[in-house]
Amino acid sequence: MTRENRFRFAIWAGLLGLILAVACLVGAPVRAQDLSALARTAGPAQVQAGWRSLTLTLPLTQPVPWRTRLIADPPRALIDFRTVDWTGFDPAAVPLEGAVQAIRVGDAGGGWSRMVIELDRPMGFSEAGLTSDPATGAAELRVVLRPVSETDFAAQMAALAATDGAPTDVLRAETGPPLGQRRTVVVLDPGHGGVDPGASYDGVSEAQVVLTFALELAEELRRTGRYDVVLTRDTDRFISLEGRITVAHEARADVFVSLHADAVEDGQAVGATLYTLAEEATDAAGAALAERHDRDDLLGGGVDLTGTDDSVATVLMEMARVQTGPATDRLARALVGAIRSAGLRMHRHPWQQAAFSVLKSPSVPSALLEVGFLSSSHDRGRIRDVRWRRQMEAALVQGLDAWVAGEVAQQGLRLR
Repeated sequence: MTRENRFRFAIWAGLLGLILAVACLVGAPVRAQDLSALARTAGPAQVQAGWRSLTLTLPLTQPVPWRTRLIADPPRALIDFRTVDWTGFDPAAVPLEGAVQAIRVGDAGGGWSRMVIELDRPMGFSEAGLTSDPATGAAELRVVLRPVSETDFAAQMAALAATDGAPTDVLRAETGPPLGQRRTVVVLDPGHGGVDPGASYDGVSEAQVVLTFALELAEELRRTGRYDVVLTRDTDRFISLEGRITVAHEARADVFVSLHADAVEDGQAVGATLYTLAEEATDAAGAALAERHDRDDLLGGGVDLTGTDDSVATVLMEMARVQTGPATDRLARALVGAIRSAGLRMHRHPWQQAAFSVLKSPSVPSALLEVGFLSSSHDRGRIRDVRWRRQMEAALVQGLDAWVAGEVAQQGLRLR
């Protein structure tokens, strides 16, 4: 896979800030997911007419880049894919319901395939999303159209045209109560798993100890009633780096925390360490850890999402991180502060930076926590001690509480 292809997912996600601003103005946010490769239809399309809504689903063999558009006179909803092989797909066999007059498919030119939904009235996209199964690679597109006025139809049509129909991020496209007025969605990512056990010392596997820690931490967070928790894995199985990021996107995460208990060759590293994303690592040890994490993902058959020197990709990623970068920094300070306040051992440099690919979702504040180093006998003992784990888990809950309160204050909101 070329560097350009490896980062294509991230380039589209990097347009988040600009597209959301436009989508919010027209009151009909559209979300999409940008991946790569040729796909085929994996079954018949389904059209369902509900009360003042129209839902279309289309199964695909795998995810591909896609976008939405609207055209007037007569009103039509367009869905473009890069690219879908329509061989064997018969649009005439799709049962038409509600406002749908006809469905057509074909080549849109420029490397895009197109589905046209002809309508008998103006309708705009109220939901649109492509979900994928990390295990099978299959995907399903689902769009929901709702009746709109001529004015709103024209506004959404212009908004999509202005952004070239580009996809908004799956995390932030749907409107809802702001942070602090609902449960905070936390995605916990126990590192490694399955064919990738991670570090191993004295009979202790990193994949297993971080899974145990993540399950316990998830329970502590849920018990507060303030958090909804999603785990990237809850068993000993392999999940690619891209798959972990996809879980966070589909969960519409407010925060992403990857959990590890790694090892370093010199065996001198001791104490919990928090990492946030940077292209340049704080030190050589951090760079080595990030490189090994990505190498392990490739050995497990995952997708390498390592960095690129492409200037366009860099600019677009930085645009998206204008909002999440400061929030990630505040997350790091809150978690480090809470761990220190609990009197728990931290590394002499408790907050570091490195190019961990699992942190490269530009729209989600993300951090990687080494709860300790298995290469340290002291840390191994602590990680095995259920009382120490309870203390660390309580500290992380307090740190997340402090981060949420800080973000609410940043937004000028008050906790209910």
